[in-house]
Amino acid sequence: MDSLTITFTGKSQLELRSLPVDEPGPGEVLVATQSSLISTGTELICYLRNFEEGTHWDMWVRYPFFPGYSNAGIVMVRGQGADRFEEGQLVAYRAGHRQYAVVPESTLLAVPPGVTAREASWIALAKIVQNGVRRAEHVMGDDVAVVGQGILGQLVVQYARLMGARHIIAIDLAAQRLEYSAEISGATHTLQMPVDEALPKVASLTSNAMPDVVYDVTGFPAVFASALKLPRKFGTLVLLGDTGTPSGQQLSSDVIIKGLKIVGAHDSHPPNEPTDWNHWTSQKISELFFTYLARGQMNVKDLITHTYKPQQAKDAYEMLARDRTSALGVVFDWT
Repeated sequence: MDSLTITFTGKSQLELRSLPVDEPGPGEVLVATQSSLISTGTELICYLRNFEEGTHWDMWVRYPFFPGYSNAGIVMVRGQGADRFEEGQLVAYRAGHRQYAVVPESTLLAVPPGVTAREASWIALAKIVQNGVRRAEHVMGDDVAVVGQGILGQLVVQYARLMGARHIIAIDLAAQRLEYSAEISGATHTLQMPVDEALPKVASLTSNAMPDVVYDVTGFPAVFASALKLPRKFGTLVLLGDTGTPSGQQLSSDVIIKGLKIVGAHDSHPPNEPTDWNHWTSQKISELFFTYLARGQMNVKDLITHTYKPQQAKDAYEMLARDRTSALGVVFDWT
């Protein structure tokens, strides 16, 4: 069997290749992808090769490069001993943007009734963001500012709402993104302005207390120093969303003067196996996201702004390269 596979072959170069797929071995499952979500920040950095030499990006992106890591599809064939899921069952998994994939059964997640493949394909990004929100160690009534209202920022707003935040201030330059923040994700206030101009407004909205937790979800290194001005004394700044040019991220005197805590969050941080120290494994975090979706406590379906067929993949990435502010959820429809 061959599988259509989106492949980066060089800087800003893409092909839709037909590549062979092996039969599933013991403990493996062959799945047919229905929907895969573009991680717009990460994949655009890879597509444009917009990163510094010597970074982990430089070590990672080698050609041919297979982008994508957030999929939902149907179980087709089960290998020996793989009997946790039924054939025809909708599951979520990590794979590139490809028509068929063979994945370890242990990494599959059952998609609950009422959750569609398009929603389930958000699973990887939802896990990344939930990990960052957990690292922030919120308490009920926190004032929160979220700088950057792209796909990750929208999820931060929704999780912060579920954590019982009092004020959730969404900051971005794009008016359309902020409309989604307020109408769908649940931001209590929106500010359409650069973060370095937002300080007086944020102070006013928090009665000069300033936010307990600030998230920099922009991926733009120059924002970091400006975002450090926003947390209260002894507050927290969560850096969520990697940049290809980390040398541009500069500390400010706010770190020492205000005694700030800076928290980095990455997809690899949750443990695969539970421990006494942390029982929130990658699987449990992902399952909780599905619980929130099934209950209607989170909404990603209305954040999907663009849908492409795999044959239109070049158009999808070129659209993002021209103006990423016009897009939030961008999915490939493999059906």
